[in-house]
Amino acid sequence: MNILVIIFLLFGFMFFLGGAVGIIRMPDFYSRLHPAGKLDTLGIMAMVAGLALYNLHHFSWGAVLLSVKMMLIVFFVFMSSPTATHSIVDAGMRAGLRPWTKKGKQGQTSNGELAQGKE
Repeated sequence: MNILVIIFLLFGFMFFLGGAVGIIRMPDFYSRLHPAGKLDTLGIMAMVAGLALYNLHHFSWGAVLLSVKMMLIVFFVFMSSPTATHSIVDAGMRAGLRPWTKKGKQGQTSNGELAQGKE
């Protein structure tokens, strides 16, 4: 059981580390939200699953109830994180933040045509 807990914790650490590196390396606000939303959600799932399993090491009904509560927290984070990320992106768009584009390609689509704004 300890091996499984260690594997979950290492996976969680890898996801959190990847998310941190992604936040540092991505070029703009919108790109940084991707690792923040995806990898942190997977990281918390793996970490809390490992901790919930570790909590069951000494089996009792109290430990089972605590592990179920921990997994419910993961479920709520799983449900709320994509919604929060979408809301942050929507707020950025409404505030007028423009997405990052390569130099020389700004204002053009992948076909080379000039991009038209919605408004």
